[in-house]
Amino acid sequence: MKKAWKQLDLDGAGLQALNAHYTQQMRRRPVAYAAMLLFPLGVHRWYLREPRGALAYLGLTAASIAGGLVFGRPGFAIPAVIELAWAMFDLYWVEQRVIALNKQLRMQEFMRPGTEPPKDYRGRYSDDEDGLDAYLKVKERERAGHQPADPTADPPQKVRPNMPSFSEQEAMLRDLTRKNKDQRKNKPK
Repeated sequence: MKKAWKQLDLDGAGLQALNAHYTQQMRRRPVAYAAMLLFPLGVHRWYLREPRGALAYLGLTAASIAGGLVFGRPGFAIPAVIELAWAMFDLYWVEQRVIALNKQLRMQEFMRPGTEPPKDYRGRYSDDEDGLDAYLKVKERERAGHQPADPTADPPQKVRPNMPSFSEQEAMLRDLTRKNKDQRKNKPK
């Protein structure tokens, strides 16, 4: 493959690229709860971008181990009980944090520089007095998903009637086939 093809940016722009980037960054509940299994290391807090809490877990784990080595069971138990109580609270906290973090990530993604509309973009807004009335007239003539006919075009455009349904098209084909067979039979040899 040529070097130019490898350097081609296929991400594109627009809402689809923003959503794809956001989807890659967002945090997921199952992963956060699975990381809770390693709560003494604070893995779930690291995953949810809460480094202070993760460091506090590591500190409590270290205090628990050091206390156990120096003071025996009581030195181990006190920090361990605090850590377990905090882990129980985190079962509730994880849900709230995932929601808040994903909202924050979404806001960062959609509000970052370069995602704004072009300069002076105002949508379909018009300063004309009759701008809104003209716009509403155009919208009333439109069918969903179709452009309206332009009566000012030269020659004037006509709005096509609705396409026949599938069953109507089949009936038309049967009639056409029948007519062709009749013409062949009646044709002199």
